[in-house]
Amino acid sequence: MTENIEVVVIGGGYSGVMAANRLTQRDDVTVTLINPRPTFVERIRLHQLVGGSDDAVVEYREVLSGDVKLVIDTVTRIDAPERTIELKDGTTAGYDYLIYAVGSGSAAPSVPGAAEFAYPISSLEEAQRLRSVLQDVPESAPVTVVGGGPSGIETAAELAELGRNVTLLCGTRLGPYLHPNGRRSVAKGLAKLGVDVLDGPESRAMAVAPDNVQLAGGRKVPSAVTIWTVGFSAPDLASRSGLRTDDAGRLLTDETLTSVSDDRVFATGDASAPSGMPVRMSCQAALPSGSKVADTVLSRIAGEQPEDLTFGIAAMCVSLGRRDGVFQFAHKDDTAMWLRVSGRAGAKMKELACHSPIEQMEKEAQKPGSHSWLVKDGGRRERLQAKANESSPKAARAS
Repeated sequence: MTENIEVVVIGGGYSGVMAANRLTQRDDVTVTLINPRPTFVERIRLHQLVGGSDDAVVEYREVLSGDVKLVIDTVTRIDAPERTIELKDGTTAGYDYLIYAVGSGSAAPSVPGAAEFAYPISSLEEAQRLRSVLQDVPESAPVTVVGGGPSGIETAAELAELGRNVTLLCGTRLGPYLHPNGRRSVAKGLAKLGVDVLDGPESRAMAVAPDNVQLAGGRKVPSAVTIWTVGFSAPDLASRSGLRTDDAGRLLTDETLTSVSDDRVFATGDASAPSGMPVRMSCQAALPSGSKVADTVLSRIAGEQPEDLTFGIAAMCVSLGRRDGVFQFAHKDDTAMWLRVSGRAGAKMKELACHSPIEQMEKEAQKPGSHSWLVKDGGRRERLQAKANESSPKAARAS
C-alpha cells in the first residue's frame, strides 16, 4: 500500500489556494490548507470594500478543491528539523512538505503619529475598520490618502467618486511604476473625480496628527481621516522559526522556490524571495507562483529535479472608481511600456483582471494541473546573471 504524503500549505490567499488545488493531482497526497479566516479575501478589491461597492470576500467552497482540508487557525511556529508546526489553539501537526504562503501585510510606519492616527488597508480587518470610520465622518470632511502607488490611487479614486473631499499625497511621484503615458491617464482620471494630487519631495508625509498631515515642505494638510497605503512587509513567522529570510522577512529560496534552509520547506507569493530577488508583490505573480511551487513539490515527491521559475508579469491595472481605469502593459522584465488602455475600456479590463483570479482558482480546483500562465519568460535568468556579475570579485575589483 502506498504511504500517504502530508503536504501543509500555510496561507489561504491567491498563491496558497492555487498551490493547494494543484497538489490534489496525486491520490497519495493529503493537502491541508491552514488560514486564519474562514473566507477567501479578494485583496485586490479591498479599496472597493472601503468604498462600499464590494465586500471583497468569497466562500472557500467556490475556489478551493473539496479534496483540500481547510483548517481555520494560525500557525505560530515552524519546527523544520522535526517537520512539525504549532498552531494558535495549542495543537501541533506534522508534515512531509510545507508550503509557506503567508502573504504580506502593512509595513509598520516610521512617520510620527501614523501608527496612532492613520488607517492602513492591506488586510480585510483593516479595510473593514476604515469603512466603519468613514461612515461616521461627514461626506464633506477632508480625507487624506498617503501613498501614490496603486493602492493609494485606487482608494483615493473610490472615495472621490462617492463625493468625498480627497487629497492624495504621492511622496515622490504619482504611480512610480507607470509609463509617463499611463501616468498622464491616471492623473487625468483623478482630476475628473476632484482628487487633489500632491507629488514631488515636498508632498512626503512627515507626521500625522488627528486632524492633519504635516508635509516635508512644512505645509499641513487638513485630514479628518488619514489612510496609509505606503509599504508592505511579510509576517515574521519564518524568521521566528529560524528559517533564513531577506531584510523584508520573506523566506529565501532558490529558483525552484525551495527554502535555502530546508529542502522540505517551500515558499510562494509575497512571502517568498527566490534567489534574493523577489518578483513584484501582485496577484499576477501569486497565481503562477502558486502553480510553480506545487509543481516543485510534486517533482520532489516523484524524485525528479524541479524546473526554475519562468513566468513574467505582463501588466499593471489601476481602477479609478467604477467607470474609469488604466490598464498599463509591460515588458517581460516587468517594466512599463508606452501601451495602455484607459477610460471605460480600462475600467472593464481592470474588472476582468479582478475576476480572472477567481475563475483560475475555480478551474484549478475542478481540474488540477490545468493552470498555465501567459508570460512564460520574465527574463529572470538574464537579471540573475547580471546580478551575479555585479557581485563577482572581478566586478568588485573593477569598481
